[in-house]
Amino acid sequence: SNVGQGSGSVNHPMLVSRKVKRTAYLVITSDRGLAGAFNSSVLRNAYQAIQERHQSKDEYTVIVIGRVGRDFFKNRGVPIISELTGLGDEVTFTEIKDLARQTVQMFIDEAFDELHLFYNHYVSAISQEVTEKKLLPLTDLGGGGKRTASYEFEPSEEEILEVLLPQYAESLIFGALLDSKASEHAARMTAMKSATDNAKDLIDSLSLSYNRARQAAITQEITEIVG
Repeated sequence: SNVGQGSGSVNHPMLVSRKVKRTAYLVITSDRGLAGAFNSSVLRNAYQAIQERHQSKDEYTVIVIGRVGRDFFKNRGVPIISELTGLGDEVTFTEIKDLARQTVQMFIDEAFDELHLFYNHYVSAISQEVTEKKLLPLTDLGGGGKRTASYEFEPSEEEILEVLLPQYAESLIFGALLDSKASEHAARMTAMKSATDNAKDLIDSLSLSYNRARQAAITQEITEIVG
């Protein structure tokens, strides 16, 4: 984990904090609803953060995964720099490779100066929590631990970082997406279960009302016949 923290001579753009002119927010939602508060919680948190931190639309942009999020930001006139919809229930890295690669490249090209992730973290089948992570630049790489040995890099440290750092950032994005997918399925399962339970209660209560009404009508008819 201490790669790039060594000699100090290596300054890969992904490791360097620069003056923030524009912030990007990568927000992960689903393509479909029926998942309880899964989408609304993450969107509310991300939108609130954007409104509190920025005065003008020039200061931020959004990268959005999921149709629900895309529609939400579009309807509110939030600038979207990149979007990905139509992901299946089980996601492979291949499906998001292009988005992850483009995102990292846009940071290197200075289309934005920092990247924050907003997604639902899976805690348990009945609990998911909205999480924000600062993804780029990778300033907390190395965790401040002491380096106990000196390393020889073959090829050079620069060439290794050139390959390693983008792959690391891409894997963090993919990891967050998998975490979000697990949360989505759990949230949908819970929402569907409550909907089923509510429907059962409603059916029972309506059946009861119907039977009472029918009983009353029969009683009325019998009374009239007897009368």
